[in-house]
Amino acid sequence: MMNPKILLELVTFKMPFGKHKGILLCDLPVSYLEWFSSKGFPPGKMGMLLSTMYEIKLNGLDYLLAPLKK
Repeated sequence: MMNPKILLELVTFKMPFGKHKGILLCDLPVSYLEWFSSKGFPPGKMGMLLSTMYEIKLNGLDYLLAPLKK
């Protein structure tokens, strides 16, 4: 079962490193998430959040996060 707090974290956490540093995880471009998918997501919580965001974008579920961004 999915923890709803994870969705809130996706709209509040900012990317802490890399070329998209400072961008909200939910606003990261798909191409960046695809790159992580092919190279490997970082370990720990950040990797889990990035892989979750990748799955959301891959499956066209971005609209689920829209109400949380407000």
